Amino acid sequence: MAITLNLYYTGQNGSARKFVEEMESSGVANKIRNEKGNLGYRYFQSLDDPETILLVDSWENQEAIDLHHASSMMNEIAQLREKYDLHMHVERFVSDEALPETDQQFIRK
Repeated sequence: MAITLNLYYTGQNGSARKFVEEMESSGVANKIRNEKGNLGYRYFQSLDDPETILLVDSWENQEAIDLHHASSMMNEIAQLREKYDLHMHVERFVSDEALPETDQQFIRK
């Protein structure tokens, strides 16, 4: 059962965007993508709030998230969040991995 986290990073004067740029350029984001159990790690820019960046972070299970949280990368991420004075809002979703047939009719493939 996959777990997906939507992390909304909000700052001022482009700081959320700068945070993402440093996460990518420093290689931290790619290290996370390569961690065992990571299913996806992608950033998105908000269309209605340019000061907010959405991170969609997906994991195979809670154990994979726990291992990630115990890694040394979490210190790097925390330092960057402080550096850019970011505030966060988090949503958590657990996948049942079954798209009902009644929903499939609305998906254009």
